[in-house]
Amino acid sequence: MYDVVVIGSGPAGYVSAIRASQLGLKTACIEKELNNEEKPLLGGTCLNVGCIPSKALLDSSHRYHDAKENLKSHGIGISKVDLDIAEMMDRKNSIVKKLTDGISGLFIGNKVQSISGEGKVISEGKVEVTYANKSTEIIETKHIIIATGSSPIEIGSAKFDKANIIDSTGALELNKVPKTLGVIGAGVIGLELGSVWARLGSKVTVIEAMDDFLPMTDKDISKETFKEFINQGLDIKLGCKLVASKKTKSGVEITYENSEGSVDMNFDKLVVAVGRSPNSYNVFEENSGINIDAKGFINVDDHCQTELNNVWAIGDVVRGPMLAHKGSEEGIVVAERIAGKHAEMNYDLVPSVIYTHPEIAWVGKNEKELTEEGIDYKIGKFPFAASGRALAVDQSTGFVKLISDAKTDTILGVHVFGPSAAEIVQQALISMEFGASSEDLGLTIFSHPTVSEALHEAALSVSNQAIHIGNRKR
Repeated sequence: MYDVVVIGSGPAGYVSAIRASQLGLKTACIEKELNNEEKPLLGGTCLNVGCIPSKALLDSSHRYHDAKENLKSHGIGISKVDLDIAEMMDRKNSIVKKLTDGISGLFIGNKVQSISGEGKVISEGKVEVTYANKSTEIIETKHIIIATGSSPIEIGSAKFDKANIIDSTGALELNKVPKTLGVIGAGVIGLELGSVWARLGSKVTVIEAMDDFLPMTDKDISKETFKEFINQGLDIKLGCKLVASKKTKSGVEITYENSEGSVDMNFDKLVVAVGRSPNSYNVFEENSGINIDAKGFINVDDHCQTELNNVWAIGDVVRGPMLAHKGSEEGIVVAERIAGKHAEMNYDLVPSVIYTHPEIAWVGKNEKELTEEGIDYKIGKFPFAASGRALAVDQSTGFVKLISDAKTDTILGVHVFGPSAAEIVQQALISMEFGASSEDLGLTIFSHPTVSEALHEAALSVSNQAIHIGNRKR
């Protein structure tokens, strides 16, 4: 008998399992086998085919592009830059292996029982495990945590063939640079993958059905990033709906429709990156008492508990943004609540990042949201073009934008496009967790020279006190 059984070992599942065991709960974590071997595929999408491998390739591709295009101004001349895709992929894979092996070590160190198989909730205290040899076993437990993650969405107009029409996983495993690459979807995944292959030499076309670019971001971020990506060579077509695709001798032919009619295009490879859907199918018995919504998300309350007593669900399989850090935090909250502790999660302050170059990151509210909610606000903004450190490291594109309450000056949102955007937003988030005002941040000492000083100046700018840019007329 276990105290806790976690189904799924992604960032939500493995973190929850470790925290539960740390709290003295006898814990097991169930994960499906790796290539039908008796070894679980620990780490989920994030470590294996998502966050980590994509960031490894983003970094490698950026270094390659820098070496080819951006070193001359630094007085560095390179006569020839060679590209070894196999070596690049080997580096990516070695990082993935190091981290996934690390989870196995963490499980051992924290006394979490790792079970290799597929888990299914049978009832309130029972989980069925199906092993690689198709045998099954019923495991009894006091609490069950479902953390089965998500999978790429497949669309009828472009069915995956794992050769020329591929998902995000396939886009991380190409063995050569396609001359032409089509990307369906201009969201986080589409932009990151498009950026990787564009830097490596592919002519990338991004096709987006929506008329607005990155509508979830602040309007200034959306406007500036669109221009920057176009300057980088991404051909972004908005308001274009994919209606058909077919395999050709050389790759893929697609047809999309826009306001002017129908358009045909040909690509060597086509990446479909229109989002992800929760892995809620066959995770529990239909009559178990657990319910899912129309999109496949498991219904949970504010503390991630399902309608079934002592069964919880976390991460991509429940409402909210599909972000690894959101899932991990939910995992900790659930483990602590099971252990009898008071634990809450602030869903208003979940940071978001797009790891393009420059990075895009934000936390809290944007102008559109505040206007719709009828909240009066003030804005402070600082461009990286006025940052000494940003200029010194040749990364002066973008800005920091800080929004505070017009009456209380409490920071309501921070939006960054530029160098180290993810780290800058994290600094802002810490301040926001403590209810800081723009004045509080403006009175904080920032190291010089750092790109973080842009956050300091943006905070000062809210009250027209910025030092290194002209302020608005009083």
